[in-house]
Amino acid sequence: MTILKDFISIALELTALFVGISFVIHLLQGFIPYKRMEELMDRSHPLLSALIAVAFAFVTPFCSCSTIPIVVNLLRNKVRFPIVMIFLFASPVLDLTILSLMTYLLGWKVAIAYTFLTTAFSIIIGFALSAFGFERQLKNVMVENFSAPENGIDIKKAIRETLTLMRNVYPFLIIGAGIGSVIHGSVPEEWITTYLGGENWWLVPIAAIIGIPLYIRLSTMIPISHILIAKGMALGPVMALMIASAGASFPEMTLLHSIFKKKLVVAFIGSVLIMSTMSGFLFYLI
Repeated sequence: MTILKDFISIALELTALFVGISFVIHLLQGFIPYKRMEELMDRSHPLLSALIAVAFAFVTPFCSCSTIPIVVNLLRNKVRFPIVMIFLFASPVLDLTILSLMTYLLGWKVAIAYTFLTTAFSIIIGFALSAFGFERQLKNVMVENFSAPENGIDIKKAIRETLTLMRNVYPFLIIGAGIGSVIHGSVPEEWITTYLGGENWWLVPIAAIIGIPLYIRLSTMIPISHILIAKGMALGPVMALMIASAGASFPEMTLLHSIFKKKLVVAFIGSVLIMSTMSGFLFYLI
């Protein structure tokens, strides 16, 4: 009964937040000049272009797999390789709806630190891959039937996009709420504190390695993370697991292999592991 009550409570809270925030964000997306942002990413100073790529990632609420068509389109339009890679790393892990939920459940300090670290590592890794010559590992792939969202406020369109997002993402949010409720009601707090708490550094790389094959969406991880941290699990491995599972997945690797040669796919996986592991260690300082 306690598990059911926890689930209903968490699910209702997350549903209200998810629907409200998603609708507002989709409504405001009518103001975003996507074509102009794409032009700026290609023509501005590299650092400014990197920040625009991160901003573009913020306003495109995609999971790791649905980011790929945008990446292909940017490459087709000759946007610079490091800028495209920055978007590729940032897009799945930076989402305004999910960050709003993170702020509500985990606190603004965690949300700000998460945003700063994922942004910084996305930019650093994007430029590093370019400096090491990985641009030569691209394949010639074209994307068909892709078009940027049109500008202008459209309430009906915002409602449709919110409903679409709910169909694609909301089930994972409810799954996360269910798993979190089970953990909260059945896993002893002493067990989590003893084995997953404290500053056991080795938990961070293990969590990062486990995260990639799991392919847990951020929408699923947020409520699970909330419960795990409340029960005593250290913040570092939780964040490493969250970033790794959102930043890469087996389905995404398959898609990336169609546009990247093998060395770049391996470099991408290694970069996600570095991002999640280093971020996890830095979260111990919070």
